[in-house]
Amino acid sequence: MILDVRKAIDESPMSRFQIIAVTVCVVLNMLDGFDVLAMAFTAAHASAEWHLNGKQVGILLSAGLLGMGAGSLFLAPLADRFGRRTIILASLLIIAAGMLLSALAQSPDQLAALRAFTGVGIGGMLASLTVITAEYSPNRWRSAAISMQSTGYALGATIGGIIAALLLTRFGWRSVFLFGGLATVSTLPLVLAWLPESLDHIVIKRPQGALEKVNKILKRMGHLPADALPAAALQDAAAMDRRSGFVALLSPALVLRTLMIWAAFFLVMASFYFVMSWTPKLLVQAGMSASQGITGGVLLNVGGMLGCIVFSVLSPRIRLRSLLYTYIASGALSLVLFGFVTSSLEVSMIVALVIGATISGCIGGLYSLAPLLYPIEARATGMGWAIGMGRIGAILAPLTVGLLIDGGWAIGHLYFLFAAPLLAAAVAVSITFARIPAGVVDAHCKPQGAAAT
Repeated sequence: MILDVRKAIDESPMSRFQIIAVTVCVVLNMLDGFDVLAMAFTAAHASAEWHLNGKQVGILLSAGLLGMGAGSLFLAPLADRFGRRTIILASLLIIAAGMLLSALAQSPDQLAALRAFTGVGIGGMLASLTVITAEYSPNRWRSAAISMQSTGYALGATIGGIIAALLLTRFGWRSVFLFGGLATVSTLPLVLAWLPESLDHIVIKRPQGALEKVNKILKRMGHLPADALPAAALQDAAAMDRRSGFVALLSPALVLRTLMIWAAFFLVMASFYFVMSWTPKLLVQAGMSASQGITGGVLLNVGGMLGCIVFSVLSPRIRLRSLLYTYIASGALSLVLFGFVTSSLEVSMIVALVIGATISGCIGGLYSLAPLLYPIEARATGMGWAIGMGRIGAILAPLTVGLLIDGGWAIGHLYFLFAAPLLAAAVAVSITFARIPAGVVDAHCKPQGAAAT
């Protein structure tokens, strides 16, 4: 039997092994949510210990995002050469070392450098997690699995926030980073035991013992072993090797979809990080108490989890295109509505829940779309650069808002402003879908066993 990897996965139900592999990806994605929130929770305590000014605190808060952007742009693409699982393991070691050393930092400069170092690991890992989730999910459940993986961020932020609050009151701010480092170390056995290398990557790259490695994974998935790997895959690998990596993203066939998915990630993540970073403070500035502001921030993350779960449930039944447009439009409308109701506690909390659900669902949808745009040989690179462009938006948006507030902008007008990037993202997504070959759209974006919508 000659193996057709994609057919074997796409036409079979998800095995227990595949479900566990995707679950491991969700758990690892939680590290992103915890890492971002860890610095936000500890900033006030570190500031009090070192007598930091606002600029220094801002550097600490942005250093991790800068590192994540660098990791997405420069570490993640190495997965196309060395393997997704290999880069995930290397990234986890970087994250663990960065977290543990952050607990020992003796100055703000040291902590900022270590935050950036930790961010490199997270940025390098996220693209490979999405690619592995996509490659081990059958057609019908691919978007659902990737969206479910996206819930890891909100879940990590919510659970991590609760743990961080308890640690801060008893053991001080350094304990938060110590916990994060130990939690990261604890995930290494999970990856070694339950997260396989990409079958597509093995078939294309043909490492030593490739057939044996493929058959070992197939056995764990409940498939019959293959007698040989397809010869066409080797020919394709030779042809693509000269154009793999970043160069392939800007080839004539891919350049427009690459630029459009970069724009979509940049615009959506700009709105997302504006909402997540500034809403608690802006609610307080609008007249609410500090605890009410924190409640608003928690509801954003709770909404994020709910939004991604709903996206996962609807993905097998509704076209990815329609679902993503609906989430983007709903997110823009909810931001405009929030701009009108920031002075009303009850209404603003309800709308905050909706904002979290819709914008987080938008990100889950983009994560589902991006792997469809690239061939196997450039998939991790394409995903990494898309996430990296999103991180640039994540960095610039909060800084821009700070300048606008200093310039006297009203709170409601800020939410009106950040509805615009979502609408622009809808245009970029529309152009991206137009550039996907029809066969790919039919295979991956059309629900199976349900009416098209």
